[in-house]
Amino acid sequence: MMTNMIVIAELSKGSIHPSTAELVTAAHAYGGEPTLVVPCTDASIANSVQSLSGVSKIIAVKSDVFGGSDSSGWASALDSAIPSGTVLCLATTRSKDVAARLAARRNISVVQDVTGIDGTNLTSPIYSGKANQTVSVSGEAVITVRANVFDSAGSDGSCDVSVVDASGDVKTAVQEILQRANTRLDVSEANIVISGGRGTGSPANCLMLNAPS
Repeated sequence: MMTNMIVIAELSKGSIHPSTAELVTAAHAYGGEPTLVVPCTDASIANSVQSLSGVSKIIAVKSDVFGGSDSSGWASALDSAIPSGTVLCLATTRSKDVAARLAARRNISVVQDVTGIDGTNLTSPIYSGKANQTVSVSGEAVITVRANVFDSAGSDGSCDVSVVDASGDVKTAVQEILQRANTRLDVSEANIVISGGRGTGSPANCLMLNAPS
């Protein structure tokens, strides 16, 4: 393999999602034994994947920023802590956003929603799943892989966990959040848009409009 392979563990409710084991299999299909990176606020959660097969090393990247949902902060903390190489993430909404930002920070390619890997040839759906495209990647890239496509790696491995403290990046993340808050909002980038019309009766009744929980 021409580059290092790095798998970023997928988190769910403070623990490592089982689909992380599928990413390890995908990394091997791409051609390398990966380093597994666990973003966390508590490094002890990395102990749950010490027995994962096919992993060369495990790095727990610890930062308070991973307790929130700011993708820019996640990308900044990960970029500062993980080595260069090809990075694999799960194709969830959050991880795809982090993947794109990490690729931009490193000035490397990003390929999203991969469903097939044949060496460095990556297949992903296009046109709302009506067709597939295959691209050939050379050099480093950030790749997101859909869940339930690859088999899960086994559990007969044994890996020590190294801990990297990336807490210093919280300040950077907060500054970026404040900077964005001070700029004019772009409605096209909003997750939820609430609109009220004549049916509200008066401007005072607009206070009753709430985002769905």
